[in-house]
Amino acid sequence: MDRVMKLASERAVVVFTLSSCCMCHTVTKLMQDLSVNALVIELDSDPRGKEMERALLKMLGGRGPAVPAVFIGGKLVGGTNRIMSLHLSGELVPMLKNAGALWL
Repeated sequence: MDRVMKLASERAVVVFTLSSCCMCHTVTKLMQDLSVNALVIELDSDPRGKEMERALLKMLGGRGPAVPAVFIGGKLVGGTNRIMSLHLSGELVPMLKNAGALWL
């Protein structure tokens, strides 16, 4: 969990993904479309990926998939459902601005 938190604090937006996960691709594409330069960490490409995936699942309360897991401003926001809900309600962009991920 320490490694996850360290990585999550390295940029304004950090997205933990798996290369084979279509929902991960959707979330990273949304960030790109919003001009957010997110740090994307593909857990299946990291030697400690399984360990980080277990830590993320624990942080998410043990329910649902561990990825995508999106951190904004060093805080865990959630996965696909949470990010898309925030986007559709107009709350995501202000959150990204507050974290310094957008300069609009």
